[in-house]
Order: sequence, then structure tokens, then C-alpha cells
Amino acid sequence: MSRHYDLIAIGGGSGGIAAAEAAAKLGKKVAIIEGARLGGTCVNNGCVPKKIMWYAANLAHAVADAGSFGIDVQRGDTDWHKLISGREKYISDINQYWDRYVQKTNIEHITGYANFVDAHSVKVDGVIYSAEHIVIATGGRPIVPPVPGAELGITSDGFFELQQQPKNVAVVGGGYIAVELGGVLNALGSAVIMFALEDCIMENFDTMISEVLSQEMQAQGIKINTGCEVSGLTEDESGITVMTKEGHSVSGFDAVIWAVGRTPNTRQLNLEAAGVAMQSNGMVPVDDYQNANVTGIYAVGDVTARMPLTPVAIAAGRKLAERIFNPAYQGKQGGPKVDYENIPSVVFSHPPIGTIGLQEQEARARYEKVSVYKTEFTPMRYALAEHGSRTAMKLICAGEEEKVVGIHIIGDNADEMLQGFSVAVKMGATKADFDGTVAIHPTSSEELVTLKIADREVHDVDAGNEWKQVC
Repeated sequence: MSRHYDLIAIGGGSGGIAAAEAAAKLGKKVAIIEGARLGGTCVNNGCVPKKIMWYAANLAHAVADAGSFGIDVQRGDTDWHKLISGREKYISDINQYWDRYVQKTNIEHITGYANFVDAHSVKVDGVIYSAEHIVIATGGRPIVPPVPGAELGITSDGFFELQQQPKNVAVVGGGYIAVELGGVLNALGSAVIMFALEDCIMENFDTMISEVLSQEMQAQGIKINTGCEVSGLTEDESGITVMTKEGHSVSGFDAVIWAVGRTPNTRQLNLEAAGVAMQSNGMVPVDDYQNANVTGIYAVGDVTARMPLTPVAIAAGRKLAERIFNPAYQGKQGGPKVDYENIPSVVFSHPPIGTIGLQEQEARARYEKVSVYKTEFTPMRYALAEHGSRTAMKLICAGEEEKVVGIHIIGDNADEMLQGFSVAVKMGATKADFDGTVAIHPTSSEELVTLKIADREVHDVDAGNEWKQVC
């Protein structure tokens, strides 16, 4: 028994749904193969539930500051059950929406997990499904390190399954998932200690981001241990103990969260049967048009090692289906593809982070002249508060015309203000364009269009290819 389609998307997350939706709108026979809830990581175990928890944490911070503004409120314990119940209802509504949507658009939802039979066929629960075009969009899953007692910890998936709020938490990792979960738990009343292998948290971000976030998280009461490798976990009546290779141990945790990275869900697909190349880390290499090494097989989203962000997977899926099925592009070279330059991203830490383009060191390596404008301040939100998180901004410009090639922001509303500035960067705006924009006052975002010469550092390459500050 077999069924044939124009396109099969393996994975019902952001990328798979986007590709299937675009193909169906072009009148093609389409199927999505997904064994779990539609929506993928973003909806079920990532962006959406995380953002709800982040909002709860922000409200907790606001209650703590309210008294300074004359608002007589007091912070009690977090009603974890109410928070989680509301969050799960919200996610369930989204799941139901996608279930209805795929039916409405005549996309067949095949429940189960696919294994390749050959380059044009996959098997799900003994049934063969074939298609001229197959899209691999299976996303990723959290990594659990192979250390003794690792099973005593939970991943980000386990965090979203917690039915009670843990009071003493160890977060292992120093990347964006670690700082997001650690910040949420701390704001909601948990005691949090972080263990990062790297020399600093957020190592892959601009140094300004890493430094300011580290200072702010510690000021909020989070203990951060860097340069330490967790070697194992044990448990006794006092709770879970975290041990490090450096010989240290910390006891008394009722939850340990592994936040040490993610790995693609590809090894169970039997890609060898289709001849699809796979890197040692499980990633599927693709060209600029999402083509794998086998004609008719493609990959989008987190399995491609290219900007693991929901909007990127959606854009890749849609453009892929357009290129394959839209008559305007058939039989022609090229076609729609994702431009991976200057993709904005945010981190929902406390305070949040927004970033686009090159980091300072990357800009110095690429351009002969780099101007860096920086500012740091306490936003008006904390004008009457006893303590308030700082905002820091960095504008990176290149060449004599000072084209804006990077923006890095950490502070309240960084996530919201970056979207508009990203359009400007994508269009090739210069510092003069920013200067020529009338500021909106009083806001934090106005600082990006009012940066003065006093905020600038200029770097030129000398004959020895070293950098020197000239003003």
C-alpha cells in the first residue's frame, strides 16, 4: 500500500508547515508527517511557552518596583499551577488552530514518524508514502551530556513539564536558553545558580552584551560560575548535587536544567537509504536554495545549521515551495531564497537582548575602517525605583560613509525596538540616516538616533594590521 504526493514535509513545525502551506496554496497535493503536536518546538517547547513565562517574570519585576512609584502592592508566592494551566491552554488553542488549518487547506496530516525507504519514499507505521519532493524539517532536541547521573537533570523540554516551581535550581549552560530559563526562574522566586563551561555567558554575542547581562543577572541574585565543566550529578536526601571537573560540588538542588545546546532530529530518519549526506553532528548540508545532495530532497530549519530561528525556517519553507511549484520560476535557474545576511534575533533574558549584523570584532576583521558608537544608561522605567537594570547600546558602522553594519542592544524593550531598526540595516542605512531621523522622546530607542561624536571610537588598520583608537 502506498500513497503519492507532490510534496511531503517531514516535520510539523515552523519550516515544515510553511513549505506545505505554500505548496498547497499553489494547488499541489501535500502531506505533513508529524508524530507529536503540530507547531513544533516553537509552539510547544520553545518560543511561545517561554515568552509567556517571560511575561510572568516581567510582571514579578514590576510588582517589586511598584512601591517606589506609590503603587501599594505586595509580592506573594507565584501560583505556579495557575500560570502553567493558563500557558498550556494558550498552547492547546494554537495546536487546535493548526489542526483545523491543515484540514482547511487540504494538507494531509499523517500522524507518526518517517523513515526513508529511498530518495522519493518514506515509511510511517508500515505504510509507504512517496513524493517528487520531500522536505526534511524535523527540528532539534536538547542535548543531555553523557555524564554520570545525567538522568537526574531535565532539559528545556522538562522545564515546560514542571508541575511545581523548583525552589533551588542549577542551570548548566551559558547560552541563550540557559540565561532565559535562569532569568525566569529567578524572577518568579527560585534561587538560581548557573554553571557555564565558557569563560563568560553569551559567549557568541558581542562582548558588551555578555558583560552587561552577566552584571545584571548577578545583581538580581543569580550566581554565575564560568569556566567550569559539570562532571556528574548525584542525589541524596538533601537534593541533587552538581559536581565539576575542577573538583567543586554544590548540593541542595531540587532541579538541575541541562541547557548545553541542541542536536538535530535526523538520525532516526534513515537518510542513508535515500543517499542524503549528513554531517557528523547530524546536520543536513544544503545549498543556498535548501537543496540537499540528492535531487528532490531538501532541508529547512534547525537541521541545516543556519540561524536556528522560527522566522528563518518559515521563510526558507515558503521560498522553497515557491521555487519548486510556482510556474514563474519553474525551468529557470535560481528563484526565491533566504538572504542570511543581517537577520535580527532577540534573547528573552532579563533584561532582553536584541542584535543584528556584525559584532565589533567581526566588523574589524572585515572592514578597514570601523566606527563604534556606544551608550549606557538607566531607562526612565526605573527613575523612581531603588534598583533598575541598565540599557546598553552599540552601533557599528563601516567605511567613510559609516554604513550601519551592526546593532546590539540590551535593556528593557530591546526586543521590540530592534525590529524597526533591522529594516534600516537591511536597507543599507548609514549613521547619517540615523542622525537625520527625528527622535521619539522620551524613549530608550531615541538613543540610537542621537548618538554623538563623543560616543564614538574609530578604528583604522595600520600597516601591521593592528587596530588603534584615533578618537
